[in-house]
Amino acid sequence: MHIINAKYIDNYIIELEFDDQKKNQINFLTALHKYPNCSKFLDTDLFKKFEIDSGNIVWGKNWDMIFTIESLYYNNL
Repeated sequence: MHIINAKYIDNYIIELEFDDQKKNQINFLTALHKYPNCSKFLDTDLFKKFEIDSGNIVWGKNWDMIFTIESLYYNNL
């Protein structure tokens, strides 16, 4: 499983497309509140600066925020 595309939709929702063409719209807001180390990404400008790296969606220069690919694929944050 790899993410091949990611598009910010609105209000902490990102549409992810996987290499098998499956698409999920993931709402990251609950996860941002759930994990204290992710709270800085409640700043929407910072949140929108994600990248696809090694088949996963990541935030920050050193992958400051990342989720397991399985949790994203099954939309289970």
